[in-house]
Amino acid sequence: MMPVGMNLRRIIRRLLVVGGALVLGALLCVGSVWLYLHPTCTETRGNVYGERHGQKLTLDILRPAKPNGLAVLLIASGGWRSTAGSFRTWIAAPLLRRGYTVIAVYHLSQPEATVTEIAEDVNRAVRYVRYHANEYHIDPRRLGVTGGSAGGHLSLLLATRGTRGASNAADPVEREDSTVQAVAVFFPVTDLLNLGPSTENPGNGGPPKSFVKAFGQETTNLAIWKVIGRELSPIYFISSNLPPVLLVHGDADTLVPLEQSQRFQAEAHHLGRTVDLVVHHGGQHGWWTMSWDVRRFAIWFDRYLRQPTPTDRTGAVSNTSRSARGNGVAMAVKRPG
Repeated sequence: MMPVGMNLRRIIRRLLVVGGALVLGALLCVGSVWLYLHPTCTETRGNVYGERHGQKLTLDILRPAKPNGLAVLLIASGGWRSTAGSFRTWIAAPLLRRGYTVIAVYHLSQPEATVTEIAEDVNRAVRYVRYHANEYHIDPRRLGVTGGSAGGHLSLLLATRGTRGASNAADPVEREDSTVQAVAVFFPVTDLLNLGPSTENPGNGGPPKSFVKAFGQETTNLAIWKVIGRELSPIYFISSNLPPVLLVHGDADTLVPLEQSQRFQAEAHHLGRTVDLVVHHGGQHGWWTMSWDVRRFAIWFDRYLRQPTPTDRTGAVSNTSRSARGNGVAMAVKRPG
């Protein structure tokens, strides 16, 4: 019969072996995830694409080790606030690993800039990128855009309201188009005039109650707000030229309820446009595994940006839609009375 001490030592050795194997496995797993989220790329930070109220507007360019010649603009915005240089590679690791050059676009934050001005500026960013396409080694005919929340909203404004450049503009950047050819976004607001069960719904048809100043002081006048809110709502400018759109939205989101994406999809389907909606069950306004969901975005862009491009250089939208486009990206607002 084996002494108790020897049995105990054998059990301890086995536990140590098993424990060591588990620790090693965990370290390898964590290490693999870390490596995946930090792909090799060349970063060019702080490229100035414009100016707003005396402040420079910048974008960062991340070029992967094996570029595929295509680019995706990431609108770095939450609550229509943006911090230059805040983008980190792990946010778009799946895109970089598939060869996409990722361009993080920053804007002046509200309320220093209104959302109308911010929308104008992200249009400027697209024009700037297209103008410098040769320098960035990307195809100007095939640009994707992505973002979440306010960044998703601004991305959809590009999808629905991007326009051709002004051929007679003194600034050569302004001669370029601000259209995009594929979109993939998280939980965007699509209809500012109908906020539904959102916690931001003031109940009187006014602007989101925590963001009144973001839309300008005049928006406390409901007649003026109805004009501004409509101009900034992508759902009213869906056209037969809408590029393919992927929406990912949580069904427990109380800030921007799921119905915002559902209604946008339904309107787009009426015109026969491609809009897919992935519902994240239990997802609120953001969740821990969003970086993993960006893989869906990469697959989406593979499907719609890698295909042969049309004859038109940028796939620019025309001025026909189910509702009037007004003056395009300038979004000039006519005041009542």
